[in-house]
Amino acid sequence: MELHENGIYLVDGKLCETAACTKAEGKKKTMAAKIIAAHDIGNDADVMHVKFDSLTSHDITYVGIIQTARASGLKKFPVPYVLTNCHNTLCAVGGTINEDDHRFALSAAHKYGGIYVPPNLAVIHSYNREMMTGVGRMILGSDSHTRYGALGTMGVGEGGGELAKQLLERTYDMKRPETVLVYLTGKCRPGVGPHDVALALCAAVYANGFVKNRVLEFAGEGIASLDQDFRNGIDVMTTETTCWSSIWETDGVTEKYYQDHGRSEAYHPLSPDSGAYYNRWIDLDLSTISCMIALPMHPSYAVSIHELQKDPAKILKEAQDRANAQLNGKVSMDLLAKIIDGSVHVDQGIIAGCAGGTFGNIMAAADILHNANIGNGEFRLSVYPDSLPVYKALAENGTIASLVSCGAIFREAFCGPCFGAGDTPANGELSIRHTTRNFPNREGSKPNEGQLAGVALMDARSIAATACHQGVLTAAEDMVQAETEHTYVFDASLYEKRVYNGYGHAETEAPLHFGPNIKDWPEQKALSEDLLIKIVSHINDPVTTTDELIPSGETSSYRSNPLRLAEFTLSRRDPSYVPSAKQVQKEAADPEDAEVLAVKLAYEKAGMKIDAAKTNIVSAIYANKPGDGSAREQAASCQRVLGGGANFAKEYATKRYRSNCINWGILPFLVKDGEALPKNAWVYIPKVLSAVQKDGSVKGYVYTDKVSEIELRLGTLTPDEKEILEAGCLINYYQHQKQ
Repeated sequence: MELHENGIYLVDGKLCETAACTKAEGKKKTMAAKIIAAHDIGNDADVMHVKFDSLTSHDITYVGIIQTARASGLKKFPVPYVLTNCHNTLCAVGGTINEDDHRFALSAAHKYGGIYVPPNLAVIHSYNREMMTGVGRMILGSDSHTRYGALGTMGVGEGGGELAKQLLERTYDMKRPETVLVYLTGKCRPGVGPHDVALALCAAVYANGFVKNRVLEFAGEGIASLDQDFRNGIDVMTTETTCWSSIWETDGVTEKYYQDHGRSEAYHPLSPDSGAYYNRWIDLDLSTISCMIALPMHPSYAVSIHELQKDPAKILKEAQDRANAQLNGKVSMDLLAKIIDGSVHVDQGIIAGCAGGTFGNIMAAADILHNANIGNGEFRLSVYPDSLPVYKALAENGTIASLVSCGAIFREAFCGPCFGAGDTPANGELSIRHTTRNFPNREGSKPNEGQLAGVALMDARSIAATACHQGVLTAAEDMVQAETEHTYVFDASLYEKRVYNGYGHAETEAPLHFGPNIKDWPEQKALSEDLLIKIVSHINDPVTTTDELIPSGETSSYRSNPLRLAEFTLSRRDPSYVPSAKQVQKEAADPEDAEVLAVKLAYEKAGMKIDAAKTNIVSAIYANKPGDGSAREQAASCQRVLGGGANFAKEYATKRYRSNCINWGILPFLVKDGEALPKNAWVYIPKVLSAVQKDGSVKGYVYTDKVSEIELRLGTLTPDEKEILEAGCLINYYQHQKQ
């Protein structure tokens, strides 16, 4: 795989350094540019103003989104809005609250005209692939892996605020993204699967930011060798490259997918126009990809399985040291203990979700496992199909019987293993998973309680090969001589019988059904003229994920209750955050608080008198690069609920996390020197309300033992973003507009 920062034209499918058009003209000829232009209702050359064809959320995010839109004046869903129930599917932990959320969603589908997919019918992205995609469409989802590019649909994963805007018939505003060409050639070797290609791509482009906030556009002769499930499996993992969206050329394989799913009208050929120009490009020869493993704790920490097998002590020691540096000494990961007699041994295998649980992946794994015995030792294997139609097809062709006969456990459609709500390993174990992420504690362990397990990402094929050897790490390419083609028969009647589709038929008088855990968002103050901020958490990690800002897994049952959920903020990374933030809230409410009075006196001695009448007192975090990973808005909203008013960072890992901060009234400051903002420092920013209106630097004043000046930036803000920050949050912004 080669990365090229020089621009390139694509002329009639061939790479060319020149073309019969200018670069500016060529940029408009990409597939991405054409689709965006068809959805852009503005006339701004630099900023797009997009309305999406449909929206989608799952049962960790939809309650908060609907509550936000409802508080802002929602009357009915203006576009199809799919509400799936694939994350909080296990209605056991936390009493009635998970099923209460499902009941709320069904009532919302009736009241506002939505599409309700009951638990265990499908994981969010599989349902959207099967039923909502269409060539040239755009779908916005409140899940970071909203990626349907291989089906000719641009999928974008964002925080809930952006979906609320669409529900209120506002636009998605963003600087027009650059497009990066991924030029595919060659053909994958037998045993190499989509996760292998995806992990190799993540390893090549994540750390260097080569595709950050850009669109990945897949073209080239290599596409023809890939079946549709294979393409989908690569595409869904583009989220882990930090790109904004993705799009692929379509062909007869794509057309057949739509035909097989009873939606022939959703297909038409899609390719770049001749002369399409790309600022940068990736040359990806599929024949060079080996079976891969992404070691803890990031999908980009990928090496070939053969490379790991050659020198397991060296590579696992490096991975172990890197992981323990991320864990900050609270617990220790021991990967070297997994080397037994020179081989790497793993404890668990999982094939699941939108990435792993497809028909193609499960059939490939079943072919390898045919007549095998996974043994009665510590190693075990669980397989989760991505939808009920896939489950039925696997039952009818005998695959489920074949898998359970070898010792595997076959389960239902559920996203849990992706975020720590299913098949959590034992302390000290190493799990290999064909899922989307292996971030710290995505498997469900709790380091603050002395629990730690590791996850390595692998393709279903190599997981099956490893299972054949009862947990001894094995590359599938060492076992598979040829791939077998299998026919998938999709049964749409399974959805017709159970999915409620109320789009276009809103029952506006229908009641919403609330459970005792479903709470309204607490009120938030508008931005004051001046701001006094206390840094209550300082994180020096290279990257801070949204899983660390608000954990997944154990928090999922509380996502409908802002106050209870906020108690988990930074609980894995900085347990002192919540009490510290609450203390600032208490200080802000007490005009005679001793610490605040002392801080004000220090600023007064430095020549700055703080006027309490025009100064909000808030808390903030500093992190080098916050927001990698999930789109969940709660990573920002929980800070806001606890009185947070700002983030300080050298850069933001993703556009979506920065947008989440803005939509919740959290100022996304940029700073060059993070060491100037230690924990417990105070930052006074006079005239911050005026600064929001300007793009450029902002003067702040840090107080530790003395007062010193610091230069801050807010980065480019759209007019709407400025108004949202001034109002204090998105809900306030819309409420003010109604008055």
